Amino acid sequence: MTGVVGPAMAAALPPHVQLLLLTDGKRISRVLHAVAELRVADELADGPLDVPELASRTGTRADALGRVLRVAAAFGVFFEQPDGRYALTDMSQALRSDVPGSQRDMVLYNGSGMLWRSYGELMHTLRTGEPAFRAAYGHDFFEHLERDPDDGAMFDRAMTRMSHATSRMLIDSFDFGRFERIADIGGGHGFFLSEILGEHPKSRGVLVDRPSVVAEAPELLAGAGVADRVEIVEGNFFEPLPTGWDAYVLKAVLHDWDDERALAILGRVREALEGHPDGRLLICEFLVGPANRWDRGKLLDLDMLVRFGGRERDPAQWRELLDAAGFALVNDPVPGRWAVLECRPVSPGEHT
Repeated sequence: MTGVVGPAMAAALPPHVQLLLLTDGKRISRVLHAVAELRVADELADGPLDVPELASRTGTRADALGRVLRVAAAFGVFFEQPDGRYALTDMSQALRSDVPGSQRDMVLYNGSGMLWRSYGELMHTLRTGEPAFRAAYGHDFFEHLERDPDDGAMFDRAMTRMSHATSRMLIDSFDFGRFERIADIGGGHGFFLSEILGEHPKSRGVLVDRPSVVAEAPELLAGAGVADRVEIVEGNFFEPLPTGWDAYVLKAVLHDWDDERALAILGRVREALEGHPDGRLLICEFLVGPANRWDRGKLLDLDMLVRFGGRERDPAQWRELLDAAGFALVNDPVPGRWAVLECRPVSPGEHT
């Protein structure tokens, strides 16, 4: 499949062409969104098809579809054979809806109007510091998910898919089994907690989230076979938390918030750990990597900024935030990927 535009080929282009290629991201994203919505990868699962057949199956015009597929093939998403038929590549296998690790829901979200319109108002955020989403829609992001059930369902599917992938990475990289009693704060329906307890049968857990969220937890926990080891508590991370647990997990929570609100959440965990110096806070987030290197966290950070004013953080930013909240980082997580930051409570007057 020579000719596919990838990092090596892009680097070989003249600098001004590389620059223009970067501006094509919005076009490429919309092409991917379209073929994902049309389920083109699903249609190709049984073998190559020509454009008229794909157009018939997807309810589209053959000429327009062929031109969209040609762009997708230029980036290695599909492969155009000499006879004009299109075939799956390793990349488009992940666009199928019926395979483990499918990325279709994430592609739909990344190319959706929720992000498209938000980034269109990026200058508003740069001028004011306010989330671009509100400028685009006139209301906050989570309010929008309530107002638009279709967008809400798409976002939930995408976040569930991301949670499945990141949960496995985090569990494989950190020994949660060291802790007998684990509190998952803002843990949604309990998927991450159920995965931890499934790996560590001697551990027990408590799941804390808003009433409307944890209402769906019992079915998930029962399906995972861990319901008898989980206590469900209605609440939120800005209120007092259950006390006396060995580890408090915040997975993909703090990046939703600016430093002021993040400190408020960390303060509640610090209160819950009072008198328990051996207890731990486990922050599960994408750790932004060094300058001048690619990592997805730098784009996720912009998502947080334009959606609701949150941020992804690098190691120095985490240490500063944790120090202000009365915690010390005790492990050395690798930047540029999802990581578990293990933190211990610091006694008043103790130097970290």
